[in-house]
Amino acid sequence: AIRPETILHFGKKRGIPLPGSTVDDLLKYVSYKTPVTLTQFLEKFNHYMPAIAGDREAVRRIAYELVESKAKEGIIYMEVRYSPHLLANSKVEPIPWGHQEGDLTPDEVVSLVNQGLQDGERDFRIKVRSILCCMRHMPSWSPEVVELCKKYRNSSVVAIDLAGDESLKVDASSEHTKAYEEAERCGIHRTVHAGEAGPAAMIKEAVYLLKAERIGHGYHVLEDPELYKELLRTKMHFEVCPWSSYLTGACLPDFRKHPVAQFRKDQANYSISTDDPLIFNSTIDKDYSIAKEYMGFTEEEFKRVNINAAQSSFLPEKEKQELLNTLYEAYGMVPINAGWARGKMPALPCWTCKLCLLMQVVPTSHATFPSVIKELHVSLLEVAAL
Repeated sequence: AIRPETILHFGKKRGIPLPGSTVDDLLKYVSYKTPVTLTQFLEKFNHYMPAIAGDREAVRRIAYELVESKAKEGIIYMEVRYSPHLLANSKVEPIPWGHQEGDLTPDEVVSLVNQGLQDGERDFRIKVRSILCCMRHMPSWSPEVVELCKKYRNSSVVAIDLAGDESLKVDASSEHTKAYEEAERCGIHRTVHAGEAGPAAMIKEAVYLLKAERIGHGYHVLEDPELYKELLRTKMHFEVCPWSSYLTGACLPDFRKHPVAQFRKDQANYSISTDDPLIFNSTIDKDYSIAKEYMGFTEEEFKRVNINAAQSSFLPEKEKQELLNTLYEAYGMVPINAGWARGKMPALPCWTCKLCLLMQVVPTSHATFPSVIKELHVSLLEVAAL
């Protein structure tokens, strides 16, 4: 989630060679529009991360610029996730991206990201929180990740995540498991990338071993009907990104057969977000457009998706309710317990009763709907520097 202009700036400033000297040339190496292999995808990071990692100004700036970019897309709340260790060059083993030992620790990375996000919140008037990622291939980093979640839980950080190669399974004695147990003990929210390219068994691992409250992607849950049925019953939230699932080969290339279409049919608890905006050249509008064009999503379904996202966010309850109220007002709705429950009726007849009841809201005016979705989004899966 880094602007190519920023990569070029810090590459030049730090004397770090890049594969291109202009935005267009750089994007030929770090972005793509057709599916590639996992190896080819991971190579993209090697082209630009050396210019960013280990630099205090760069870390703070990319966080700030991300808020600006997403505010322009109409997002009013997002949870952005990243690995502090992949941006550090001190007190991290091994030092990533071929860097030499420096003086930027994972702890200071989190502090700098928080500063950038908070400055962005102030300047662009949206709410942003962050999620710190453990990496499957580096279990030795996970104990520090959960400690950083605890340290900064009152300063932007709201949850812990586990990302990376799903072929690397987690067992009960691993550092990942211990970190998640500590997170649960301390009341730190938990999400896990699972069932993206990996099988449904990875989702089962995330839910029952790591006690995940949300699942990143989760498309392959459909391979296990019993698990899927149980997660529908418990309203497990799936963070889905249609465009990235196409480019990574996580799902079939025919969007009409995408798991999100099934989630929609089954009225699952899910949200639609963007993933790796730089590499996938994506915006929230692109993912929404795919859902609309190929899966038949309507304005009403996008409203439901945003309500799902807000309800499943990792905000404290008071802030979550404020976010929901913002959406209800924008969508011309009021919560049932604030409307019908007090004997009030909607201003107009409800022609989407089933949908409204699912969202626990009633419409106050359908006349305001058409322009709203373009203006207000809640995004739960923005990935920065992973």
